[in-house]
Amino acid sequence: MQASTPLKDNMMANYVPIYVMLQLDIITTDNILKDKAGLEKQLKQLHGAGVDGVMCDVWWGIVESKGPKEHDWSAYKTLFQLVQDCKLKMQVVMSFHQCGGNVGDIVNIPIPQWVRDVGETDPDIFYTNRVGNRNIEYLSIGVDNQLLFCGRTAIELYSDYMKSFRENMAEFLDAELFTDIEVGLGPAGELRYPSYPQNQGWVFPGIGEFQCYDKYLKADFEEAASNAGHPEWGLSDDAGEYNNTPDETGFFGSKGYLSEKGKFFLTWYSSKLIIHGDQILDEANKAFLGCKVKLACKISGIHWWYKDDTHAAELTAGYYNLNDRDGYRPIARMLSRHYGAFNFTCLEMRDSEQDAAAKSGPQELVQQVFSAVKREEVLMAGENALERYDRDAYNQILLNVRPNGVSKNGPPKLKMEALTFLRLGDELLKKKNFRIFKAFVKKLHANQAYAADPRKYTTVVPLERSKPEIPMEELLKATEMLEPFPFDDQTDMSVGGALNDFIDGLLNMIPFF
Repeated sequence: MQASTPLKDNMMANYVPIYVMLQLDIITTDNILKDKAGLEKQLKQLHGAGVDGVMCDVWWGIVESKGPKEHDWSAYKTLFQLVQDCKLKMQVVMSFHQCGGNVGDIVNIPIPQWVRDVGETDPDIFYTNRVGNRNIEYLSIGVDNQLLFCGRTAIELYSDYMKSFRENMAEFLDAELFTDIEVGLGPAGELRYPSYPQNQGWVFPGIGEFQCYDKYLKADFEEAASNAGHPEWGLSDDAGEYNNTPDETGFFGSKGYLSEKGKFFLTWYSSKLIIHGDQILDEANKAFLGCKVKLACKISGIHWWYKDDTHAAELTAGYYNLNDRDGYRPIARMLSRHYGAFNFTCLEMRDSEQDAAAKSGPQELVQQVFSAVKREEVLMAGENALERYDRDAYNQILLNVRPNGVSKNGPPKLKMEALTFLRLGDELLKKKNFRIFKAFVKKLHANQAYAADPRKYTTVVPLERSKPEIPMEELLKATEMLEPFPFDDQTDMSVGGALNDFIDGLLNMIPFF
């Protein structure tokens, strides 16, 4: 890790900052800040509640919509100035994906038209499933290093965008407005394949489909198989459709995933994803070198079929995770060389809330992932996957951010670096919801006073250059499955339960409360 300085206050070492996600369409597709006065009022409410900052998508499809290297940051500069004036910090996401087609997407912000135009003549730049359906929400990792975009590769597109952000946002970077730069690495900004797209008919808890049938990834697999002495191996054709269960497919139901060919394919498929993340994070590290920010990447909490031996939904998304193979620790090991944080979703979910038929295990999944990340000495952060404003969800989040509770003698053994909360809007700011939320913020802060300066609870240092690339064989050694660290059964910082809900109901009847 980068050089750190000891925290002066032991209790502040338990403090978990909270960043509230801004509305997806806060910057319109016309590149205009929407309802500045209304947003300012909301930001001041958040600051008054002790919230540390906000998170915002910085959409590629808006900023570079006019043409290659024609970046227009004007609306985002206005937004960032407003947030700074409201005395909040920011997490910003380099959003290289389309908004629209996934859970919670209420607006449509496609990737730049001039990029999509390349797909008109070469549709294989997009992820493709077995029957040939294209997914235009993110470029296939098969074109990461292909000179297809006005003389640039996809990696260069992302790199140039981040360099332009650095150059144009220097004043905000110097003022330490941004604490984290989260680098979008796939659909919904997550390092994964678009294996469960709602706009192609997927519904929960379908296992999803592998997304490696564009000509670039097919050629890559064929070359890899040939180099391994198996030129006869082709891509799987028996892994089912989006809404199958594992048992309905040959690849999962008939144990094809455990065959020599199945293991080779899954290793290739998941490794391509890790290499993709590694390359772009290396570019992000170069772009933001010396800035007092942390890099981050988001990993999807695919909890359905986690308790099935196949872990089918994780496998189709690119997480090669089985009962005896850790699919997340290699990602954390890759991230460690970039001084990056591992941001994981589904912190609010409990097993008991899920449909038993889906064999979901969100609690065990979070425990496995947190343990894996901690073992690689990487910072762990998290967010809720779905909008929730109830005490049960808050208490589950509080347990997951400090799984062994508060420590009065310095940093707790397990603690997340930050929580990103979904999402700012009228529902959160309703009287009853906001009252509970304020209690939640206080508990995240371990009952400590709001700290405007992050140095009171974490380290703030200039970003160092990434360490040398870690060979894939070293990354794959991290697949050894180890016992997860123990988690407490419930948080020691609860926001209350049924009795508090009853009292809230009474208070809600009082107009001035």
